[in-house]
Amino acid sequence: MKKHIYVAYTGGTIGMRPSSHGFVPAAGFLSETVANMPEFHRNEMPNFTIHEYDNLIDSSDMDPSDWQKIANDIFQNYQQYDGFIILHGTDTMAYTASALSFMLEDLGKPVIVTGSQIPLAQLRSDGQVNLLNALYIAANYPIAEVTLFFNNQLFRGNRSRKLDADGFNAFDSPNFPALLKAGINIEVDKKILGIAADKKLHVSPVKSQPIGVVTLYPGISAEVLKNTLQQPVKALILLSFGVGNAPHNSTLLEQLSFADQQGIIVLNCTQCVRGKVNMTGYANGHILREVGVVSGQDMTPEAALAKLHYLLSKDLPASLIKRQLIDNLRGELTD
Repeated sequence: MKKHIYVAYTGGTIGMRPSSHGFVPAAGFLSETVANMPEFHRNEMPNFTIHEYDNLIDSSDMDPSDWQKIANDIFQNYQQYDGFIILHGTDTMAYTASALSFMLEDLGKPVIVTGSQIPLAQLRSDGQVNLLNALYIAANYPIAEVTLFFNNQLFRGNRSRKLDADGFNAFDSPNFPALLKAGINIEVDKKILGIAADKKLHVSPVKSQPIGVVTLYPGISAEVLKNTLQQPVKALILLSFGVGNAPHNSTLLEQLSFADQQGIIVLNCTQCVRGKVNMTGYANGHILREVGVVSGQDMTPEAALAKLHYLLSKDLPASLIKRQLIDNLRGELTD
């Protein structure tokens, strides 16, 4: 029996049509376009149902309430379908893939997030290849975790990043190999796949959380941190230099110490695309550890933000959140 895949179109470039103001999402246009493309209806392809959301949005407008809507949609349709495709704009696709990886607890079916750089109905669109492959992979190479498919590669969702604004090779997974490569042959790296859960799917609800993000730069004033921490923030992502280093600036360190005393979690992520935080390697990293800063290890900033939303939404004590931040919950960091 053919597999049946659920396709949720949330908005984004793949289903857009041209207008006088540029490309815009239009109700029914994606479904109509796919219906008129014979390659999606070949015998080798699975059955699929497209559900276009009532409010199609540019992914730049996505927020945690949209993550919740997508997670709930998957949960409500979980028993009827063999896999799920989330069509999404590319700008915040890595954030949504990361968030869903934490929210969908005990996931036992494939959830693939994909989209395109050029609308599906346009000449030279990459949307055809991305959606066609995502459907085929979900049916024939089901990997029971949240993944992101783009340009013939399937990445772990919470390891992915958008690294190219213009190219078809827009996404990469800098600190973790691709789970699958779709060349002439489809190659799956079974050594790095998670184990499919045999439990009932549970959706962990997420609410928007006040999280600050500060990028360190040469000569940064402690006032930048102070002003951020004066807001009602529960956590701060510190994008540091290299392997997790920061200026040896006493007033800046005082602000980080103050944050720790107030129960504000400070998570140290590197500005580098590749590599990991190691606050024991240099004195300028060690001083952050001494004032209570938590190592983000090799988490992407997108995964760090999503993981903080997930944990903060559980109303856990700060000490427990700190411990779980350094635990590998969904393959988001290297043990």
